[in-house]
Amino acid sequence: MFDDIPVSVGPMNEGERVRGPDMHVELAGPKSYGFELVRVGEASDKVEIIGKDISEVEEGTRTPFAIIVRVGGDNLEEDLEGVLERRIHEFFNYIEGVMHLNQRDSVWIRVNKSSASKGLTLEHIGKVIQRLYKAEFPFIKSVDVELITDPDKVKEELEKAREVYAKRDARARELSEEDVDVFYGCVMCQSFAPTHVCIITPDKPALCGGITYFDARAAAKIDPEGPIFEVPKGELLDGKLGIYSGVNEAVKEKSQGSIEEVALHSVMYKPSTSCGCFEAITFYIPEVDGFGVVHRDFKGETPMGVPFSSLAGQCSGGKQVEGFCGMCIEYMRSPKFFQADGGWQRVVWLPKELKEKVKDAIPEDLYDKIATEEDVSNTDELMKFLKEKNHPIVERWAEVEEEEVEEEEEFVEEVEEGFAVPTLELPGGFGGLPPGIKIILHNAVIKAEKIIITKEEPSKKSSKK
Repeated sequence: MFDDIPVSVGPMNEGERVRGPDMHVELAGPKSYGFELVRVGEASDKVEIIGKDISEVEEGTRTPFAIIVRVGGDNLEEDLEGVLERRIHEFFNYIEGVMHLNQRDSVWIRVNKSSASKGLTLEHIGKVIQRLYKAEFPFIKSVDVELITDPDKVKEELEKAREVYAKRDARARELSEEDVDVFYGCVMCQSFAPTHVCIITPDKPALCGGITYFDARAAAKIDPEGPIFEVPKGELLDGKLGIYSGVNEAVKEKSQGSIEEVALHSVMYKPSTSCGCFEAITFYIPEVDGFGVVHRDFKGETPMGVPFSSLAGQCSGGKQVEGFCGMCIEYMRSPKFFQADGGWQRVVWLPKELKEKVKDAIPEDLYDKIATEEDVSNTDELMKFLKEKNHPIVERWAEVEEEEVEEEEEFVEEVEEGFAVPTLELPGGFGGLPPGIKIILHNAVIKAEKIIITKEEPSKKSSKK
């Protein structure tokens, strides 16, 4: 099937990473632009290259990139486009020496030096895509593949692609979780994150942003044995958190028992796992008891002094880390957007570009009260900004402070006289802390190479005086 392709093709190549030193070329990615798109229509089994091929670009460089696939066949419907589009991720990763991450207009592809030296071309990649679509989906009779590296052409087609994405997302907003009995799960990214299970509901699209509820439903029907499958809702255990018995059962099974419970609409309690393809990250900022959201295209630092890449390392790989949660940008338009944690009322920082992109979703009276990188550069400035703008989070500070004072007074009675008790609370489970452990600090500056938190056995605890 792939005798004319100069490198191996198959599932054995999934999960292969192409690091910078081994890279011949980077197609699209966070420092460039590009997209992938599948459309249903007439096709004639052609592969077309517009722009430079792999061998024509200087080693170690990057270029804008787009892949447009047109599929033809009996009874093919537009509803299948999103489903078929997401399989591009899998098919690219089948190719030896090729790494594919993300989706839609945040696609990121690298080709390593070894495969480039063996003569791999964009035409070869196009032929692989053609053949895999026909092999995986027998109802597809013809496939056209257009691969573009010409910067101007990529930019021109990118705007058209974004219109298609927006249309798909808008349709998915018509349903809510209460309207359906079945959700969907996706394990397409387990080659990179073995314990990650993405749960897709009408109110929460896949965190990659590439699969809506309707896309997932279509995928499960056309490929019952594929990576997207039905998840019965089961019993609603907590409506605010978004905990369902059926979801817990599916996640536990598909994560090999690593994850036992998921709250679909919380960052702070048993959040959804993340692979690495998420479009954005919601992260807790302890200093202000609020949340920031950063998207993968943001190149600067968050108020916590770290960029997107560092936060991504904290919560990717199929980990469930309270205080951090990968998600798609479309979820920010959901009425259930992290509702268990306060939703938009707890959001205190967004990159300017993202803030403009989701302006329609932000409550009008809150828009000017959310800071961007142009307003603040650290948590001290953020706190000052929130006070000046009278963000709703400020009222929450007063409520929490009253609670902490009461707790502190109770605790002070048990400590030696003259001991200064710090008071800033980090919830159990945050950043990997064990559940049930609470750290309270106040006006404290701590510098340490390592902090070790252990739980003493009852027999080792000293008795109270």
